[in-house]
Amino acid sequence: MNTPVVRIAPSILSADLADLWSDVERVLAGGADQIHVDVMDGTFVPNLTFGAGVVEALRRRTDAALDCHLMVAHPETYIDAFADAGASILTIHAEATVHLQRHLGVIRARGMQAGVALNPATPLAAVEEVVDELDLLLVMSVNPGFGGQRFWEPALEKLMRARRMLDRAESRAMLQVDGGVGRDTIGSLAAAGADTFVAGHAVFRTSDPAAAVGELRRLARAAQPSGVTEA
Repeated sequence: MNTPVVRIAPSILSADLADLWSDVERVLAGGADQIHVDVMDGTFVPNLTFGAGVVEALRRRTDAALDCHLMVAHPETYIDAFADAGASILTIHAEATVHLQRHLGVIRARGMQAGVALNPATPLAAVEEVVDELDLLLVMSVNPGFGGQRFWEPALEKLMRARRMLDRAESRAMLQVDGGVGRDTIGSLAAAGADTFVAGHAVFRTSDPAAAVGELRRLARAAQPSGVTEA
């Protein structure tokens, strides 16, 4: 019997940066599927966070999937640095480049899985022509830049449309959601078709991050539509 797809990707944006590895180690012990690294340049979004050096440091400690979300202008200039650092997945924003298809090809050529993120106001049409080249589609359920924001309800309908789009294309891409993911929202997100969940505060701002990963997985699996199975 196939196991329902649920991938929990704790975002280190909400971790204790003074003790980052300990927090990452805790969530991996709790079964986290990938570690989400929010990369912000202070230009594309109004915040400044991690660079390739953090990914390189994590890669020295773990072989877990490092899921790097570039919220940066000119993302093509970062591809080689993150590939060299050991990123597993590199997600760029459709809004940040006019050569999306080209850059997805470069990401894959460097041995990483290629993802595209869409801000709340960006329509799915922005990725319709590159669906066959996606390993991951990220639907933002907040405007990117800061953790702990309130969930944007229209993302549910957008996720449902995204799931239909991927299914029509027979795509095996992950459908990821980021923003306001927690105990109160993950069930509805899973029911809408998401299978990969970025959670920051809901994991790292709890007394037991490892247990929080397991609880989010349980809630997502319970809400998933039937027929969703591991690739």
